[in-house]
Amino acid sequence: MMLRLLEYMVNSLWMAPLVFAAAWLAARLVRRGIPEVAHRIWVSALFLESVLPAVRPQPIAVLHVLQSLLRWPFTGQAKADQGGVTVSVGAGIVNGSLTVSTHWMLALAALYGGVVLYFAARLVWGVWSTYRIERRAQEASLPDASRRVWQRCCAHFKLEETRVAVSQEIGGPVTVGLGRPLLLLPSSFFERVVDNDLDAVMAHECAHMQRRDFMKNLLYRILSLPMAYHPLLWMTLAHIAESREMICDAMAANAVEGRQNYARSLLRLAATMTIAPPARTLHAIGIFDANTFERRVMRLTERSVEMGRGLRLVTAAACVTLGAAACASALALHTEIAAPGSAVMDKKEAPSSLKVAAGVMAGNVIYQKKPVYPPEAKAAHIEGAVVMKAIISKEGTVQDLQVVSGPKELRAASIDAVKEWKYKPYRLNGDLRDVETTITVNYSIGHLE
Repeated sequence: MMLRLLEYMVNSLWMAPLVFAAAWLAARLVRRGIPEVAHRIWVSALFLESVLPAVRPQPIAVLHVLQSLLRWPFTGQAKADQGGVTVSVGAGIVNGSLTVSTHWMLALAALYGGVVLYFAARLVWGVWSTYRIERRAQEASLPDASRRVWQRCCAHFKLEETRVAVSQEIGGPVTVGLGRPLLLLPSSFFERVVDNDLDAVMAHECAHMQRRDFMKNLLYRILSLPMAYHPLLWMTLAHIAESREMICDAMAANAVEGRQNYARSLLRLAATMTIAPPARTLHAIGIFDANTFERRVMRLTERSVEMGRGLRLVTAAACVTLGAAACASALALHTEIAAPGSAVMDKKEAPSSLKVAAGVMAGNVIYQKKPVYPPEAKAAHIEGAVVMKAIISKEGTVQDLQVVSGPKELRAASIDAVKEWKYKPYRLNGDLRDVETTITVNYSIGHLE
């Protein structure tokens, strides 16, 4: 379990930038389209940033799949050949493998656990604070004109069972509630907002309610907890919030008197609410939730660009290609964390041994049983390298064998073969010595056209 946590942390450090870069490029491609597309791109990026580091793929298998996909349009579908096993004796340093000492493992695991617990505590506190504000809020007595505006907005967005309340703990209108949504308004809200701007506020909050943004935001925060320490994840969440507000702006503008009038209302509301900035309740979704008024207003005042079907297909294909390339690259370069070594044969302490150069030991092999490719692993296209640390006794037999890293489906076959290997006894200054070396067994499945 501890190794998996460390693998997640190490891989997240470089996988998140890879996914974020792909999402940023994809969002740039669709920046003139509807904001819903950009929002889906950033939500997908959040999911991939949180999930990809936890996936333990077989890098060689991923590369073979990519190679087959690239060759398919030109050479047809590739046919799997019989699995081949190549054996190398030596240092056993395999791309994507990292060995961590026990002390560092414990320290890093404790650090990671403490950071995640901190952000989890912040999440719980934010939810609890929002709940307390909701419970202390008082039911609003809307003026007749405001009530008619609210009823018209609810009818436009097909909302039922909604509530309106006022609270002294907030500075701007927000939406809360998982089941029955609640619109919270500042206590002096109606004295500061004119009727046209009230239309904009209520339409915007009704858009949030229709989309269930409060619940979605909570789910995104929970999903991002394992990656909450990463700055690029914070930026991803910011892009999600910005694109979400642009979606609600577009929905609200269609419900009121048009984009231009809605943009003017947004600017007036922003100037009004700077007198009392909204409280930082983590999960209150409102018209001032994203700090991006300038871009939101510019988006409202820009002329909409209608993308033709061909351009939409090309753009969608480009976005999917970017996402697939980012995922494949991340999986192919997955870093595996290995313990200092777990014995798989004799658990007694290995005798004092001499570390010998890889080329010397390779020349001393006199019998080498070839590992058998496990049929189940071959059928599942499981490939990779099994790295083992071996102690060669004075008699030339494999005295102790420990797995350092490698796919678990291939370890048993490697052990069964290597433990029967025979070496020439190694002499140093005429004395027979035990030798320590590393044996790497590489499993790969070839392809024929």
